[in-house]
Amino acid sequence: MTQNEEGGICEVSRLKNFPNSFLAICLGLIGFTLAWQRAETILILPFTISNYLLYISVMVMGIVLATYTLKIVKYPDEVRKEFNHPVKLNFYPILAKLFLITSIIYLSIDFLVAKYLWWGGVVIQFVFTLIIMSAWMKHKYEIHHINPSWFIPVVGSIIVPIAGVEIYSESLSWFFFSIGFFWWLILTVLVMNRVIFHHPIPDKLIPTFFILFAPPVIGFISITKLMGSLNPFGYIMYYFGLFMFILLMYQFRMFLKIHFYLSWWAYSFPMDALVIGTLLMYHEAGGVFFRNLSWILFIMLNLIILLLTYKTATAIKYQKICIEEIE
Repeated sequence: MTQNEEGGICEVSRLKNFPNSFLAICLGLIGFTLAWQRAETILILPFTISNYLLYISVMVMGIVLATYTLKIVKYPDEVRKEFNHPVKLNFYPILAKLFLITSIIYLSIDFLVAKYLWWGGVVIQFVFTLIIMSAWMKHKYEIHHINPSWFIPVVGSIIVPIAGVEIYSESLSWFFFSIGFFWWLILTVLVMNRVIFHHPIPDKLIPTFFILFAPPVIGFISITKLMGSLNPFGYIMYYFGLFMFILLMYQFRMFLKIHFYLSWWAYSFPMDALVIGTLLMYHEAGGVFFRNLSWILFIMLNLIILLLTYKTATAIKYQKICIEEIE
């Protein structure tokens, strides 16, 4: 490839290698926006920036989706390869999460917009749930294919009730929560079986370990919304998610040794969820512990987003992404 061909990420010559994992950046940013929106209210911050973050997040989503749409048109074979890939397939349902989380943000801004966004997310989530779980059942994968990114399609179903209880019937929200909860249990067993008894997960996918604490924390938020208040089941899910976070922090050397990949953005959304979940716990239960923990996690999240943004911008500048992958 010539120097000319090595231009920006949106040049046609690099479009072929534009990965669907860019959706993870969008997810991390929109979750970050929601975390700020909640923190501004619950921690009573002296200033607000969530509206600006929303504009930035939507702009980034627009750029990524437009670029990937162009890739679909110009390189359909490459898109087909991603769709049939045992890891990359799981990034497509992020699109549903983008709709669902944006709908949560808009609940306090414009209910009608939130409603349309939520229904769009529900439909996309349901379609991808059927597609991906059908692929799992066709017996086309091996044990070494499974990794924490397989939780991505599941998490979307657990997100549905957060706005769903206000937008539509609780029955539909319980329907999606049930799907997400039981598949989370199944995948947890499968992923831990692979981690404990089989070959280590490749360095490139190590950041996806953070996804392990996203489902229980989001489950806590959803069950609290469904039940209308804190409840024993919610406590169990929150504290399990918090323990998984602490367990991963204990393994910090494992994360420090790996080079930057777009998969680093797997750090962002689970941290978004943990911050939002802890803020909800503080709002409902009160107490100095949850207040201090909310601040600590919120500061950590901001530092993580700043680091990821810097690393990604640097990788784009030096043309280290959107290049041919070596499987």
